Amino acid sequence: MNKILDSRELRDAYGHFPTGVTALCALCEGRPVGMAASSFMPVSLDPPLASVCASNTSRTWPALSQLSRLGVSVLAESQDSTCRQLAAATGDRFAGLEWEATAEGAVFIKGAPVWFDCSIHDRFAAGDHVLVLLRIEELRIYPGISPLVFHASEFRHLDIGPPRAQKL
Repeated sequence: MNKILDSRELRDAYGHFPTGVTALCALCEGRPVGMAASSFMPVSLDPPLASVCASNTSRTWPALSQLSRLGVSVLAESQDSTCRQLAAATGDRFAGLEWEATAEGAVFIKGAPVWFDCSIHDRFAAGDHVLVLLRIEELRIYPGISPLVFHASEFRHLDIGPPRAQKL
């Protein structure tokens, strides 16, 4: 395995790992600013931490990184178009979207199964991305809504059937 890694091949390999899809959003000068992120991952229960990665070339992350609170909405299986809209390079990313903001400025996408109200705990340079540790300050769960899944460069839906293996 002493092969030089090709970035396209590596991207394809990463694509074999299914991820959830989130919206990372906040109010900036009174207007919602946000981006889609499929790199959200729980990190710790105590303290309550999660992580997300933002590309060093992102034009949205610099604005979000300066804010005291960020909303992370786990997008629902019906929100694939919302994800595409939040990932768009141009245009009004919030046109037609229903959202809600907290007094602290975190913005959440309505219809999402989970909302995490976060502050930035720490950040680390990570190659062509920045790894951001988020401290979860508050959360809200909306039961009965399935999450959107990203796998092999496509949006997928979970097939919630009977358990196939015993829970750990």
